Amino acid sequence: MSDTAGTARERAERISAKDLIAIGFADVTNARRWLGFGELDAVDLAALLTGLSHAASPDVALQLIVRLIEQHPQIAERINGDPADAETMYRLLGASEALGEFLLRAPENLDLLDIRPQDRPGAEQPEALRRALLESVGADPEADTPVARLTGAEAQKALRTAYRRGLTRVAVRDVGALDPVEHMPAVGRQLADLAGAALEAALAVARAQAHERWDEALVEQVRLAVIGMGKCGARELNYISDVDVVYVVETRPAESGEVPDVSTATEIATELAHVLAHTVMATGPEPALWEVDANLRPEGKDGPLVRTLDSHVRYYKRWAKSWEFQALLKARCVAGDRELGERYEDAIAPFIWSSAEREGFVESVQAMRRRVTENIPEADRDRQIKLGPGGLRDVEFTVQLLQLVHGRGDETVRTRATTDSLTALSSGGYIGRKDAEEFGRNYRWLRLLEHRIQLFRLRRTHLMPRDERELAVIARSVDGAREGSHPTAARLVEQWSALKRSVRSMHERIFYRPMLAALANAPADTTLTTDSARDRLAALGYQDTRAAMRHIEALSRGVSRRAEILRTLLPVLLDWLAEGVDPDAGLLNLRRVCESLGTTPWFLRLLRDSNAAAERLCHILSSSRYVSDLLEVSPEATAWLGDDSTLATRSLEDLGTEMRSQLSRHREPADAIRAVRQIRRREQLRIALADTSGVADVEATVRGLSDVDQATVMAALHLAQKEWETENGEPAPAHVLVIAMGRQGGREIGFGSDADVMYAYEPAEGAEPGAAQAAAESVLARMVKLLKQPCTPPIVAERVLEIDNDLRPEGRSGAKVRSVASYAEYYERWAETWEAQALTRARYMAGSEEVAHAFFRVADRHRYPAEFTDRQLVDIRRMKARVENERMPRGADPLRQVKLGRGGLSDVEWLVQLLQLQHAHEVPELRTTSTLPALHAAVAAELVGPEDASVLEHAWKLATDIRNGNVLRSGRASDSVPSRRADLEAVARWIGYEPGSATQLEEDYLRITRQSRSVFERLFYGR
Repeated sequence: MSDTAGTARERAERISAKDLIAIGFADVTNARRWLGFGELDAVDLAALLTGLSHAASPDVALQLIVRLIEQHPQIAERINGDPADAETMYRLLGASEALGEFLLRAPENLDLLDIRPQDRPGAEQPEALRRALLESVGADPEADTPVARLTGAEAQKALRTAYRRGLTRVAVRDVGALDPVEHMPAVGRQLADLAGAALEAALAVARAQAHERWDEALVEQVRLAVIGMGKCGARELNYISDVDVVYVVETRPAESGEVPDVSTATEIATELAHVLAHTVMATGPEPALWEVDANLRPEGKDGPLVRTLDSHVRYYKRWAKSWEFQALLKARCVAGDRELGERYEDAIAPFIWSSAEREGFVESVQAMRRRVTENIPEADRDRQIKLGPGGLRDVEFTVQLLQLVHGRGDETVRTRATTDSLTALSSGGYIGRKDAEEFGRNYRWLRLLEHRIQLFRLRRTHLMPRDERELAVIARSVDGAREGSHPTAARLVEQWSALKRSVRSMHERIFYRPMLAALANAPADTTLTTDSARDRLAALGYQDTRAAMRHIEALSRGVSRRAEILRTLLPVLLDWLAEGVDPDAGLLNLRRVCESLGTTPWFLRLLRDSNAAAERLCHILSSSRYVSDLLEVSPEATAWLGDDSTLATRSLEDLGTEMRSQLSRHREPADAIRAVRQIRRREQLRIALADTSGVADVEATVRGLSDVDQATVMAALHLAQKEWETENGEPAPAHVLVIAMGRQGGREIGFGSDADVMYAYEPAEGAEPGAAQAAAESVLARMVKLLKQPCTPPIVAERVLEIDNDLRPEGRSGAKVRSVASYAEYYERWAETWEAQALTRARYMAGSEEVAHAFFRVADRHRYPAEFTDRQLVDIRRMKARVENERMPRGADPLRQVKLGRGGLSDVEWLVQLLQLQHAHEVPELRTTSTLPALHAAVAAELVGPEDASVLEHAWKLATDIRNGNVLRSGRASDSVPSRRADLEAVARWIGYEPGSATQLEEDYLRITRQSRSVFERLFYGR
């Protein structure tokens, strides 16, 4: 590309297609043709091609450059000179074919190409733009009511040329911005100011033409304010967009004191408005600017074009619909009589900021957004940047609804521009900071995309192009002024699609937030201290409204940041608490948590920035005594509710590592075990929060609780062994083992479960059997004591881990600790069938792995026997019947007993364990201590049919869920389906039922367990 010899045509033919494609040319053949034009004979081709690499469309930029050189040969000197002098030309012409054509039509504006990248000027002030455009039509900018000297087609051309000069200056700054996304709001402001200046100049032309028909003095007495609506009013205008306006008329007295007739003044003002629009919109030698749209006026197209201020006020007071107040949110005087325009703004403000109190206001705004989406032609739905799902309207409607709801009592959110409003809403605590930042960034990117598409041909469109080449141009244009950046069309579409998903997700989460409507109807005074507030609390379900008011006052009193945020959130939080089963308890619990953490910055951010976390917290506090008690002493755990990843169940290995680390840090055993038990309580709370938040299913919950207790026992045993060695000055003469049994053995414990265990030991090498036995007993007794003894200071709200050793051989009358040889002898000579069954749950829990291997070699021979006799089958069946008859709690309803009752946990587990005793010798997959994996293995081995297994699994999970739900609700263990409606409702919600489904849970449980019992009896008893 450095070749300089020969004519332009000769040099162009020597350029490879690969080099042209690398620069960004889409049509290589056509590029060579234009590069070969004689106008480029004197141009440094290498410099030209390097410069074109900056252009969004090198193809268009090249053609415009050739045409410009043809008319103005000095353009070639710009190319051959300092590259910085030409960069603006390449960027502008490559991004806007339309502005290139403008420069060809109006070459006196070529001086705009002299702006170097480092010298790009800041935005022109609105007053400077106003002066420039008024002077273009010969009006005096200093006059109170400027009147143009030019009229008709001459005025139109002069105004439009001056406007496009201003537009080109905006575009030069825009396409040269290093970060066009961040620069976007400035572009919108400049375009709106430029549009306002154009309207001012057009009004001056209209006044000049009115003087030809009306008495000049009379025209001077007519005051007309042009109110910008929509994007123009908000100072966030597009390159090409309708400019929405509303006209307000008023008369001023003549020097004689005579006031013009209102009808005459209105007639003159209407003519002024018509001529103003015609000056901007009519066809002519210089193309029209944009459409002046007055359809947002009262009564729309059917209403008068111009109204007095009093007429506007009367209309908004009596007839306006909800959507009209949303439109007025952006209203701003942009041209004409400023004092009248400001009075209009002041007069309509009360209507705007009280509109959210209208019945059904929020729902009507939400319905309007749905209608906008539904009315998009199907062929355009996926291409709509503005109106489609995930488009600009999703952001704008969301922001405007939040402003209208919260702006009633908070003037700081009464802003116009979307980006400014997002900042204000975030600062006021009405939208999370992260949401506001992401929403704002996405909005700016979408607006930039819209700008770049419109800028190319200066056409009003909000559709993503279909053509691959056009998409490539837009991709390069959106990417900004970074060197060597050549984004692809595919990348642009991919980025747009991801951004639409993000916008739509946030829009649906915030815009359709259920409590927005309730908040809109709540008193603007969110301290809620009136009688009507107490009535509302009672209607929500609070029983003790006086106590509730005291809690609310304590939470919202004062001028602190905490009080400010809580005053904003309380209407929402109160409703969420009311959705729980005990709103009064929930509000009290919320107060306790807030008083513990209310001045903590992260907690305030959590309440403000994470709607999901705040809602979860309210539902938990009003429905779970167990979690509320734990949160009261560990309120910092509320932080986990905002991030599902922090609620993930921790592995046994991670827990063991942390607990061992705590043991090594503390020299005193009491301090060490206290730290371990605190970890246990913390992890139980984590699992409870995951369960109540719907993050963990029942299997994850029981596994997690089992692992926490196992890690705790491992740590306590390790500490007990260290203590023994320290006290005796030598290693213990016994290697000990803790064997998990029962539900702990199956990794299926619930909240508050005991740990069923057995103990085994093996003498150390050379140790006396008696000394080994004594040492083992001492170490294990110390382990239990460490787990149960009161800590100093106490661990508040701790549920102590109870160790149950009753499943050992001979039960309570047998030795607590046995050698592996003793176990072998006992199981070989005296064990009953149920004891072999109990071993199906035996699992390593803590201690010596060598002893564990030895023990389980013994256990496997009995729990997975080579032969299971008919006598043993009869034994199992008789034992099951005895358990049902003798261990059922007195007075308990067998139909509602989840553990021992009909079709409950016991039925499913005994059936699975029977299958293991019968078949695990031949089916290795059955050799597991957990119920559901064993049941799945039985299905795979065709021992149980899939439909039967599905019934049993459903019953087991539901019974386990209810058992856990009972503890979560009340803090106390219970093996019965709750009879109190509130308790049953809470349990139903933890399981995943919709609110108000207590009866449905009860009916489902009775039905499912009836089916489960039928399967159990058929498979277990052979009936």
